Amino acid sequence: MRMLPPLIAATLLVSLAACGDSPSSSGDTGTGNPPIAVDLPRADSDFWNSYAKYIPQYAKETGLNLMTPTNSQNDIAKLVANTQALTSQGAKAIVMAPQDTGAIATTLTTLEQKKIPVVTVDTRPDKGNVFMVVRADNKAYGQKACEFLGQKLNGKGKVVEFQGALSSVNGRDRSDAFAACMQQQYPGITVFAEPTDWEGAKASAALQTRLAQHPDINGIYMQAGGVFLAPTLQLLRSKNLLVPATDPKHVFIVSNDGIPQEFDAIRKGEIDATVSQPADLYAKYALFYAKAAVDGKTFQPGPTDHDSTIVQVRAGVLEDQLPAPLVTKDNVDDKALWGNQIGK
Repeated sequence: MRMLPPLIAATLLVSLAACGDSPSSSGDTGTGNPPIAVDLPRADSDFWNSYAKYIPQYAKETGLNLMTPTNSQNDIAKLVANTQALTSQGAKAIVMAPQDTGAIATTLTTLEQKKIPVVTVDTRPDKGNVFMVVRADNKAYGQKACEFLGQKLNGKGKVVEFQGALSSVNGRDRSDAFAACMQQQYPGITVFAEPTDWEGAKASAALQTRLAQHPDINGIYMQAGGVFLAPTLQLLRSKNLLVPATDPKHVFIVSNDGIPQEFDAIRKGEIDATVSQPADLYAKYALFYAKAAVDGKTFQPGPTDHDSTIVQVRAGVLEDQLPAPLVTKDNVDDKALWGNQIGK
């Protein structure tokens, strides 16, 4: 069966520790292919549903012994319970995407004590050690969104920002970077930062209120198109604000995720840009690193062979920062983008 190529030959340190001395765990067929577990973070996001489809695909391609994935449904208590169940079933490594990056620390400590490596996807825990964080530079998301809107609005106007949950490092990174950029580069733009907890209904309600107060709003930054896109377009359509970019009433919208629905909206002129989070690469390299951890491999900071960079964010935590390009009408049909490949 085809295997992934070596990831970082120059920086890969392979531990030659002996293996095979321990008895086979539940789910291990005894063939030296230990079970690897994945907890999916939620099922109410088109982005995460796309990620979920890639998991079994890459597990099959690389011959991993993948346990049946669990789904914690954006609930930290369910994530803790799922982790305990997977551990008792013999998982030798666990891939997770904790949406509350502060509350997972105790669980990470427990898994470390049990010598069960953890790979986190898209989010980085505030405390606790993990084998690898597979993520993109979320501060760059906020920066790119700010610069796109700032240029489109010529440095003047009013923008509504749908913040992700600030209990998540992603929500904080995107919000902090967007705010800093706006203050420094585009002080003539007023930003209405709306906390949403990654919930589309909260974003829609906030936009409804802001439009009533400020009908001249001409920009929106959605930190997660997977949950914000549909309700936002529905509301703007009801107010006859989905008009071409050449119309003075056009509301410039930049999003984050890179799902096919966003690409379709860009083609239709309903939104103007998105940052493509690599759902495919998240799945691919999360499983790669989980298997590498079980095999005793270790990594060091530096460039990789897949156009990313591993950085040390703190002692005990490395992060592989995968590329996440800005997508506009100029490159929305690029076949290399995962949003143009999924389901095909």
